[in-house]
Amino acid sequence: MIKIQLVDDEPYILNALQRALHRYAWEVHAFKNINAAINALSEHEYAVILSDYQMPDLDGITYLQLAKQKQPQALRMVLSAYGDRHSMMQAINKAEVYRFLSKPWEDYEIEAALRSAVDLYELRMENQRLLAHIRTQQTALTRQQQELQRLEAAYPGITQVKRDAEGAVLIEVEEQTYHG
Repeated sequence: MIKIQLVDDEPYILNALQRALHRYAWEVHAFKNINAAINALSEHEYAVILSDYQMPDLDGITYLQLAKQKQPQALRMVLSAYGDRHSMMQAINKAEVYRFLSKPWEDYEIEAALRSAVDLYELRMENQRLLAHIRTQQTALTRQQQELQRLEAAYPGITQVKRDAEGAVLIEVEEQTYHG
C-alpha cells in the first residue's frame, strides 16, 4: 500500500488535500503537528512527503531535510504560497525536493504531481528489487564457476563435454586389449 504524508499547520489545507486525493488507493496520513509527523517517519514508510513551506514550529525545508535523512527513498514535495526563487532553490538544494507546488492550487495539479511522484517511487523500488535479484543470481553464478574450477583442477577434463554435429553428447569408450 502506497503511503503519502501531508504536513501543514492549517487544517483546512489538509482537508482540501485529502478531498483531492480520496479517490486514489493511497493511505494518506495528514499532520498539522510537526512532532507527530516526525514520529510517523519512524513508524511508516512513505512514498511521498508533501510539506507546507512556512509553518510555525519548523519550516518545510528543514522538515524535508529531516525526512530525507529518515526516509531517503521518499520523494519530497513543497507546497507554498511563497513561490520566490530563493525558497525554491533552497528546497531543491537542501532537501532534494522533487516538486515545488503553489498555493492556491488546482486539484488536478496536486493529483498529477502526486501520481507522478508515486510512479517514480514505484519504479525506483522495482529497480532496487531487480538489482537485489541480479546480485543474488550473480553470487550463485560465481559460486558455480568456483566449483567448476575446483572440479576441473581436481579432475582435469571433467568439465569438458564433447558433442557431435547435432549436439548429442559423445562418450568416448577406451578400448581395452584382451590378453588371453
